[in-house]
Amino acid sequence: MKLFFASDLHGSVSATQQVLEAYRQSGADHLVILGDVLNHGPRNPVPESYNPPEVAALLNDFQSEIIAVRGNCDSEVDQMLLHFPMMADYAWVLLPSGKRLFLTHGHLYNAAKRPKLKKGDVIVHGHTHIPVAQWDGEQVIFNPGSITFPRDGYSASFGHFENDTLSVRTFAGDELCSIKL
Repeated sequence: MKLFFASDLHGSVSATQQVLEAYRQSGADHLVILGDVLNHGPRNPVPESYNPPEVAALLNDFQSEIIAVRGNCDSEVDQMLLHFPMMADYAWVLLPSGKRLFLTHGHLYNAAKRPKLKKGDVIVHGHTHIPVAQWDGEQVIFNPGSITFPRDGYSASFGHFENDTLSVRTFAGDELCSIKL
């Protein structure tokens, strides 16, 4: 199973197009969107090519391949434009190896505030806009960074899962971090 992770699109058409092109090229089975899909939020500037209805239309073409969770900037009004569910605060993905991925945006659950997890589980979240792939205690913390508003000097990035390895990559192809599960 191959998974492609994107977080914090914030309504940017150009970022969404870049994500979808990288997703197509990756050969991944599913596009996992970790929230903050359409709205830029009151603390962020209006992103380049901000057009939430167009972002929704682009993503809706992939509706059967998307697994999504709600971010702190997402609302029920956003859900009205999207043809895939994205209002859950979290979702689980069970990997063929039996390991579990806990998908969330990061504003409710994160490395510092975890739900009850088992040893070896992976918390996958966005929200901080900073890429991470590391063990933290008995769990792995994985954050694909941000497409639209990368922070701390990082480039726009996405996550990938293949062959029991989680990695964060830039759109230029550079690997920022990775971890073998």
